[in-house]
Amino acid sequence: MQDSVALADATAKRPRGRPRKTIDERDDGNRRQALLAAAARLFRQKGFAATTTRDIAAAAGMQSGSPFYHFKSKQVLLFAVMEEGMRAALARQRATMQASAHADLAPKTQLRKLVEAHFEVLLGPGNDFVPVMLYEWRSLQPRQRKSLALLVAEYEGLWVPVLTALHASQQLRAPVALARLLILGALNWSVQWFDPKKSASVQDLSDAAMALFLPP
Repeated sequence: MQDSVALADATAKRPRGRPRKTIDERDDGNRRQALLAAAARLFRQKGFAATTTRDIAAAAGMQSGSPFYHFKSKQVLLFAVMEEGMRAALARQRATMQASAHADLAPKTQLRKLVEAHFEVLLGPGNDFVPVMLYEWRSLQPRQRKSLALLVAEYEGLWVPVLTALHASQQLRAPVALARLLILGALNWSVQWFDPKKSASVQDLSDAAMALFLPP
């Protein structure tokens, strides 16, 4: 009888519904984003191989084991950084194209908008995600590269209608497919040499790129 009463008391005191969440679980979204941002910054500065999960946890203000609650390995975290960067870049360029179409901008002006947005993705404050992809592509596993390549192809495809229109008006002399590769290759290389402490700005870079790609 006493055992039955004790069991009843324990059952009454036990909280109903799902178990109470831990701090990590309650703040899952924010802490995951903090880890992604910290990892992107460190992977860009130090490289994937030289960065430890302890480094990332410290930069995010977490305990050393916390990253493994959100990502099962550093490799998975690297892929997540790149995927996050490409999805954000896609959203930005889609918005750029929609705004350009709504304003009925000329193809040359649309290209300028795409170039500016691309430079912001590569060189803007806190935008370490896509540069990490450019630096560390070979650190991915084959299946991860295949998945990410679909996002890259979708992103690059947004440029094709603008380049096609410019080619049709003879403002762009090079074949569209080659022009796309050469333009994005030139823009992407800026992550290797651009120094924000020097005088050039994103606008300066965009001016120079447009003069190079579409000479008068």
